[in-house]
Amino acid sequence: MSALATVATLLDAGNAQAVAIGSPGGRPLTFGALRAAIGRTVKSLSAYGIAPNDRIAIVLENGPEAAVAFLAVAVGATAAPLNPSYRAEEFEFYLTDLHAKLLIVGQDSASPALGVASKLGIPVARVVAHPEQGAGTFSLEFSGAGPRAGKALVPSSEDVALVLHTSGTTSRPKIVPLTQRNLVASVRNIRATLQFSPDDRGLCIMPLFHIHGLMTGLLAPLSAGGAVWCTPGFNTLKFFTWMAEAHPTWYSGVPTMHQAILLRAGHHAGTIRENPLRFVRSSSSALPRPVFAQLEAVFHAPVVESFGMTEAAHQVTSNPLPPEPRRPGTVGPAAGPAVQILDEEGDAVAPGMPGEIVIRGENVMSGYENNPVANAEAFVHGWFRTGDQGVMDADGYVSITGRLKEIINRGGEKISPREVDEILMTHPAVHQCVTFALPHEMLGEEVAAAIVLRAGAAATDKELRQFAAVHLADFKVPRKILILQEIPVGATGKLQRIGLAAKLGLA
Repeated sequence: MSALATVATLLDAGNAQAVAIGSPGGRPLTFGALRAAIGRTVKSLSAYGIAPNDRIAIVLENGPEAAVAFLAVAVGATAAPLNPSYRAEEFEFYLTDLHAKLLIVGQDSASPALGVASKLGIPVARVVAHPEQGAGTFSLEFSGAGPRAGKALVPSSEDVALVLHTSGTTSRPKIVPLTQRNLVASVRNIRATLQFSPDDRGLCIMPLFHIHGLMTGLLAPLSAGGAVWCTPGFNTLKFFTWMAEAHPTWYSGVPTMHQAILLRAGHHAGTIRENPLRFVRSSSSALPRPVFAQLEAVFHAPVVESFGMTEAAHQVTSNPLPPEPRRPGTVGPAAGPAVQILDEEGDAVAPGMPGEIVIRGENVMSGYENNPVANAEAFVHGWFRTGDQGVMDADGYVSITGRLKEIINRGGEKISPREVDEILMTHPAVHQCVTFALPHEMLGEEVAAAIVLRAGAAATDKELRQFAAVHLADFKVPRKILILQEIPVGATGKLQRIGLAAKLGLA
């Protein structure tokens, strides 16, 4: 890869007069105007005294300003986008852990991050939007004295462009530093897999504090000269209105988003017909096979299911576009980094045998920041351990059977929750299913499932358990099934198994 492998080079592709960024009801921003806006912001940060590798926390609601702010900071320094819905205690942890040099918020923001920044002595820059100049155009108003060294912001390929934290479901969140080179490698992988071109226009519904939204939703299509339509965040009720306005050629989401979209798709057949999609992409968690089939039937477009993770700057494997085969239930073959399946001793297993998925490549981080213990556990023989259990078939297609930490250990019997999900999702009354571990005094863990029924459908927990018993060994059948109106999800819309028992008051 070129020594000039930086985020700035990714944004050189678009024709100056072509649309780069749009937003609902907004004036589109051209690539020429986008590059100018980024240049002004980088110059403003430099004049304030920000240097390469300085961490800038971005706390902005989804939309074009969040997109341009991320791009500008990643071009010149280190972007640290944070979920704007965090509470003060969470902001204090993240801002302290990041050693943030600046906090960027909206002009009228009342975020608890502001109080935390004041407490920690972190200066603040407010985004003053100028939508009349194009979607995402803004200026920065600084408060608090900066170092004002005025260094030129010209990062190298090995400087850190983006830092994100792991979810910390079972331990303290860890900092994932992704270099300019990591991001460029990942973007090139995604661009090649999805065959992005200047003719593409994506409807970005993923959060722009999440690696999925930042890489696939934003950077990869822009790097091909395509347009990105930045929404205020996922909204089922507005999705098809946005679709009619943006005329997208594709969108990417997590399975819960796809399921919500499908619930309303029947009322919007005309919009779907008038805005044909080149593909629908799904990532970040497993896509149930019935949902895969429904998406392809409704949108008359191929569904591309992939596997991504923060430590790999997103894409690891992906099903290919036609005419190459897509295999429902798999996340496809390696799509950038090298991928292997290893046993508990660290040896490669034969095709079809289960083991841990490991990866290595230019898009993969070199290690967690200041965490030698975690890094000693995370790498084996130069491979990064993903923590996911899976199998690889003879053609290289990978099936993820579960997170190793999510595997339910019922008195020594190991159960993959995804296997139980797949069975229950075939019941005609089931819309959503999440199988999870329920603490048990004798067995350690027991199998439980949370279910959301289809609109107008009816089923009892007993009926669903009997249905599962026809298809699963007895020890895999959920001993408890909860029928809910809604299953709690994480900040990015993903269903989370770990900790679900406690969230539902069952632990």
